[in-house]
Amino acid sequence: MVVCDLDETLLNDKKLIPAVNIAAIKAAVAQGIYFVPNTGRGYLTVQDNLQTLGLLQRKNEYVISYNGGAIVENFKNRILQTCVMPFSVVESLFELGIAQGYCVHVYTVDQLYIWNISASEINYLTGRVNQWHETTEPNLNFLQGQDLIKIIFFVPQEAERLALKEQVLAQYTYPLNISFSSDRYIEFNSIEADKGQAAIALGNRLNIKPAEIIAVGDNSNDLPMIRQAGLGVSVANGRKFVKQAADYITAADNNQGAVAEVLRKFVL
Repeated sequence: MVVCDLDETLLNDKKLIPAVNIAAIKAAVAQGIYFVPNTGRGYLTVQDNLQTLGLLQRKNEYVISYNGGAIVENFKNRILQTCVMPFSVVESLFELGIAQGYCVHVYTVDQLYIWNISASEINYLTGRVNQWHETTEPNLNFLQGQDLIKIIFFVPQEAERLALKEQVLAQYTYPLNISFSSDRYIEFNSIEADKGQAAIALGNRLNIKPAEIIAVGDNSNDLPMIRQAGLGVSVANGRKFVKQAADYITAADNNQGAVAEVLRKFVL
């Protein structure tokens, strides 16, 4: 099984899958390899990518989304596993983000709600996440009773993201998985949800050992799968700390078909 991040890894900077990646993935799948997008995004935002790869609505093919918060079979988008967060925790984080004036995203199992969205954020999301609810509701009361999977803040400065992580870790007793993505977000999940735990869980369902899993990524939220997989890969444009954790670093970056390089070298 190959589990692979999307943004800045599988996708190029134009938000498309390079042709060399498409060809290599289709060849690997034809040989019996599971190719599983493993993303911080919701699974419904991945449908166009699945169609491009020939995996849309396929039985026994899968997506891991929300940083491991959900495992979904592509056929009929059947949800196999979720890791939800207590409403009170998400509500408290929401209040913290709003008080700081951040753009805040809150994810249910199948919906995304955004507060304080900016032109920069709209530009980044368009073509990646085309369905969201922009809201000015001053609280999360309308989401009570729903399964909340993830909450993130758009914090463009890295130093501020790092300081915020330390603040939240000191302030909250509820154990959180806090990660960073796309050099713009700080992301909060249940401690039970990360890309590595989800990859191993899906492998167990499919009788695939960790040693038989390749994980490919570029940023902080990819570290758990890179560390837990049999072969952890950083793309050439990955962050320095990701490269340090990886077993292999591609010569190609996300614009040059880094995923194709991995598949050609280790699979095909």
